[in-house]
Amino acid sequence: MSRNYISREVRYKVAHYLEIFPAIAILGPRQCGKSTLVKEMSKGWDDAVYLDLQNPDDVAKVAQPGLFFENNADRIICLDEIQLMPELFSILRSVIDKDRRNGRFILLGSASRDLVQRSSESLAGRIGFIHLTPFTASELKAEAGFDLNTFWLRGGFPDSYLARNDTESAIWREQFIGTFIERDIPQLGFQIPALQLRRFLTMCAHSQGQLINLSKLADSMAVSHPTIRKYIDLLEQTFILRTLEPFEVNVKKRLVKAPKVYVRDSGLLHQLLSIAGFNDLLGHPVFGPSWEGMVIENILAHASGWKPFFFRTATGDELDLILEKGAKRIAMECKASTAPKFTKGFWRAIDLVKPDMTYVVAPITGEGYALREDVKVVGLEQAMENID
Repeated sequence: MSRNYISREVRYKVAHYLEIFPAIAILGPRQCGKSTLVKEMSKGWDDAVYLDLQNPDDVAKVAQPGLFFENNADRIICLDEIQLMPELFSILRSVIDKDRRNGRFILLGSASRDLVQRSSESLAGRIGFIHLTPFTASELKAEAGFDLNTFWLRGGFPDSYLARNDTESAIWREQFIGTFIERDIPQLGFQIPALQLRRFLTMCAHSQGQLINLSKLADSMAVSHPTIRKYIDLLEQTFILRTLEPFEVNVKKRLVKAPKVYVRDSGLLHQLLSIAGFNDLLGHPVFGPSWEGMVIENILAHASGWKPFFFRTATGDELDLILEKGAKRIAMECKASTAPKFTKGFWRAIDLVKPDMTYVVAPITGEGYALREDVKVVGLEQAMENID
């Protein structure tokens, strides 16, 4: 595949936020394209300086941060991996308060825990937050040779998706997982044995799209219930896992209370489960949950301002994704089949949730088709367009 720059949809939001905030923070997992995005956008700026805070030479430049910021007062300053130097936040607040011009600082971070907490405390009212995901299907659809199954198998991380073949993609993903566990987590101050964290991630992969059973996970890992909760929280804050909370409606039916868990990137999911090719995925029990997770991540990348949930009753009436914004409610069901079939529980769930519209997202092309006026079968691309 071509390694030409692939334009990111979030660039318009970045440009807009630079006009209304003195600082913006672009958050997302490591290697999702944050640095590439900013470097590409900076080609259109008069003057910008980029520092990678993992690079000792760049760290040395901000050894005297007050002098550095003063000497570059008229330039856009980009600080990459800002979570590695949280002490800079209070200094940035002072610098910004002396000159409240907008568009002065761009902060990039691959872990949101300390970044959001510290910047919210130090830069409240001075910073806008933007989340960047790995590639979405809508960003890749215009690229020559785009194939949905390849995207589904490899996931959206640029180096994984753009690898020359599935084998090289798998090698990259394995290295990513190893580096994340062995280097990135310790850098954040968490001393978790690498083998234990890898095992936990693999257990989450086997539980893709299922309700979280903290007690069962704790027993399997021989750790405490709070430790499992800490692992999940940490992996959410580093953009590896997503938990989806249940949607509650005023009905007499008993609803499930536990959240569902997903490995956010389908490529990492498949690597954790040793799924090497698409034929392997077709025959694997995670086939359906993998499609569900991939669809949900792509939808939520477009669902700005929408609150996401899932719906399930104790008797199994279920919808995979509920989106709410104000008084508007959309439901989505993910079916990894070009000819999806529907249970009575699906229709009962629609009657209970009462969405304005329900989309069944299946691996199909074209316009899709209606099951009834308020229920339509669509492909992933059309589902994202409907959210937009």
